[in-house]
Amino acid sequence: MSTPPARTPAAPAVLLLEDGRLFRGEAFGAVGQTVGEAVFSTGMTGYQETLTDPSYHRQVVVMTAPHVGNTGVNDEDAESRRVWVAGYVVRDPAPRPSSWRSTRTLDDELRAQGTVGIGGVDTRAVVRHLRERGVMRAGIFSGPAADRPVEELLRLVRESPSMSGADLAGEVSTDDAYLVPALGESRLTVAAVDLGIKSMTPRRLAERGVSTHVLPASATLDDVLAVSPDGVFFSNGPGDPAAAEGPVRLLQQVLERDIPFFGICFGNQLLGRALGLGTYKLGYGHRGINQPVVDRRTGRVEITAHNHGFAVDAPLDGPVEAPVGGLGRVEVSHVCLNDDVVEGLSLLDRRAFSVQYHPEAAAGPHDAGYLFDRFVDLMQHPRTDPHGTRSAGGPSGTTQQGGTA
Repeated sequence: MSTPPARTPAAPAVLLLEDGRLFRGEAFGAVGQTVGEAVFSTGMTGYQETLTDPSYHRQVVVMTAPHVGNTGVNDEDAESRRVWVAGYVVRDPAPRPSSWRSTRTLDDELRAQGTVGIGGVDTRAVVRHLRERGVMRAGIFSGPAADRPVEELLRLVRESPSMSGADLAGEVSTDDAYLVPALGESRLTVAAVDLGIKSMTPRRLAERGVSTHVLPASATLDDVLAVSPDGVFFSNGPGDPAAAEGPVRLLQQVLERDIPFFGICFGNQLLGRALGLGTYKLGYGHRGINQPVVDRRTGRVEITAHNHGFAVDAPLDGPVEAPVGGLGRVEVSHVCLNDDVVEGLSLLDRRAFSVQYHPEAAAGPHDAGYLFDRFVDLMQHPRTDPHGTRSAGGPSGTTQQGGTA
């Protein structure tokens, strides 16, 4: 019976938080150094989708699942053209994958893309620290970099840019517009502003007969109108919504023209700012695929996929007039059951709604997939409100439920 070859020892590595907390481990992925905002994700599956989600740009992601890399990496599950996380922290990296879909190991993929990671870390202790102290900047240093004085490494971490005030959508957006055609007959056309869009989103629209023109984050109203859209979509994305002045102004122009609008994640935050509401940074954010959210109109609870560190500051006690004049009333449509964070907005006098979570659910549960049906219904019926209920004054003045809840 042959003995498998001994595994080559990994280079030493350290994870250093900006408050001075130090964790030691082994290099995982590329050897070198990286800095970013340390956040944690509670997803038990879908690490490839997490790594390639542009919303994680400039973030060091700590995985709460202890075993990462079990299913390797394939060519089908990536949500964008590359790995976006700034660094990756895991407890037990799988030395070899076990999946018929795998084409390479996670370690090899991280090395190929230059993503610096660390394994062998007590991620439970890291997550407890971040939950108590809040997300903060961090650095991963491996190989020769790990041998440098801690004081020198800590200075590098503390000199790295903060996520507050960061305008990052343009760094992850497409440079050129492109079309994702409908599957089968094209019934509707959407202009989707790419603020960090995941590939599954236009695919979900295509499944519903929607052709999607994906536009750069710098798109203007003329760019949007040039594709003659039936609706406008704003995607997820990284950074501070307070810094995204261009997309906010574009969205205000879309709302003024009453073009049907649907936004998710960063798009939800930008809808809030377009209406004149504030946004703020959460202590440690929501990141994972198990967040309970309630639809306040129907009382239906959904288990949803999240990735956000900012939230909209809006009253929970009923509709209010939007602070930006002329846009009508807005209400909070969805709330997180864990902490009452605003998870959705709905305009009552315009055809617009948004949610803070990810209904495309890649990876994650599909409880919220009906929201794409709701958007389609909104575009097909000019007198349909964002909740899918046809308002008085529509055909026959009747009330009709839309979507597939």
